[in-house]
Amino acid sequence: MTQPTRVLVLCSGNSCRSQMAEGWFNRLAEGRVLAFSAGVSPAGFVHPLAIRAMAEVGIDISGQRSKPMDEFLEQPFDLVITVCAPAAEACPVFPGRAQRLHWPFDDPAAARGDETARMAAFRRVRDEVQAAIQAFLASHAPAPSNGS
Repeated sequence: MTQPTRVLVLCSGNSCRSQMAEGWFNRLAEGRVLAFSAGVSPAGFVHPLAIRAMAEVGIDISGQRSKPMDEFLEQPFDLVITVCAPAAEACPVFPGRAQRLHWPFDDPAAARGDETARMAAFRRVRDEVQAAIQAFLASHAPAPSNGS
C-alpha cells in the first residue's frame, strides 16, 4: 500500500480558507491524502462561521486549530497549496519534493454585512474550495485500489 500524499494548505491567518481545505481534503480524498493547514500569521482560532459552513455539509472542523507555518517547516510534503496572496509571497521552500500550487480564494472573514450576508460568503468560498479539491483529486490523485 502506498503512503498518502501529504498536503499542506497555507493561508494568511489559518482561520477560514485553509481550515476548510484541510477538512475537504481529508474527507474527499478517502485516505489518499493526509492534509494539514497553517498560517503565515495565524489568527489563533478557527472562525466560527467556517466551522458552521463546514458543519452544514457534514464536515466537523471544530477540533482543528490555527497553526503557524513554522510548525511544519521540518516536515516533508508532497504538495503545498497557498490560498491567498500573502501566503504565496511568504511561503518558504519546503524540504523534499513538494510541488507548489496557488489557488486564490476570497477571504470570507472580510465579508461585510449582517450574519446572513457573511454566512453566504463562507458558503460560497466553502463550495469553491470543494470544487478545486475535487478537480485536483480527479486529475492527480490515484483512485483507491479495490483489490482486483
